[in-house]
Amino acid sequence: MKRLLLATVLLIGSMIAVGSAPVAAESAAYPDVIQLPGGFFPEGIAVGRGHDVYTGSLSTGGIWKGDLRTGEGAVLVEGVPGTVSVGLAFDDRSGNLFVAGGGGGTGTIYDGDTGALVAQLDLAAGFINDVFVSRNAAYFTNSFVPEFYVVPLDAMGDVAGPVATIPLSGDFVFVPNNFNGNGVVATPDGSTLIVAGSAAQELYTVDPATGVASLIDLGGDSVRGDGLVLIGRTLYVNEGGINQITVIELSADLSSGTMVDALTSDAYNVPTTSAAFGSSLYSVNAKFGTPPLPTTPYEIVRVTR
Repeated sequence: MKRLLLATVLLIGSMIAVGSAPVAAESAAYPDVIQLPGGFFPEGIAVGRGHDVYTGSLSTGGIWKGDLRTGEGAVLVEGVPGTVSVGLAFDDRSGNLFVAGGGGGTGTIYDGDTGALVAQLDLAAGFINDVFVSRNAAYFTNSFVPEFYVVPLDAMGDVAGPVATIPLSGDFVFVPNNFNGNGVVATPDGSTLIVAGSAAQELYTVDPATGVASLIDLGGDSVRGDGLVLIGRTLYVNEGGINQITVIELSADLSSGTMVDALTSDAYNVPTTSAAFGSSLYSVNAKFGTPPLPTTPYEIVRVTR
């Protein structure tokens, strides 16, 4: 009987071990580096539904879509030489991808599954740099003009009205002939925007209705922000020029913040923007200063936040 019990325990143990193998495989770490097509020259990144990830090209305006689990992907939207895709944002309600059009002065909306064109928005001259989608609107920044653009959205995430142009005022510092308003995020209720002023090396809260900006007091520190990610009261600020993501803990009223960490990777090479997935941040290497030849390698890099 003891031998039978022992044999039964061993058999059950072996069955558990075999049965657990797929679970262990599924929980394996996602790739730390995802290769993009040669010469793609990415700048913006967005995480979509499931494990989908998107990035856009500064060379052609094309959109690449991949899988964070496998690192595999393909071009979703074919590029057109002379156009660019800069900041990206994904709306989970509609499944649409919003794209800032840089010097083209446009915002473009694509179907995140098929890549079909949903809408082309004429915004303004300058450089439409980044975009963020909240529950009520999509917000686009302009780096060369002190204003931003509000695209109203309905409950399904579809465009619900004409674009509004909102001048930036208050504490916002505009430096002529430089990159100014850059990364943008909104609080969960959409009542407040946070905008990076790259040239002034400052961060601001902005009233989305009036454009009045208030400086976020960093206690004497400065940050040359590009892409932004806001999770709770933790703000992740891409500083591609120094190959890091600066981590800032904001006060409850968002009026001040303290730099608490800097996320880095040996694989970083001018990480311009990031997107969050689980406990990770994924950033694109724009590699500014490196000629975007067809053979130039580009990557998405993962770090733990």
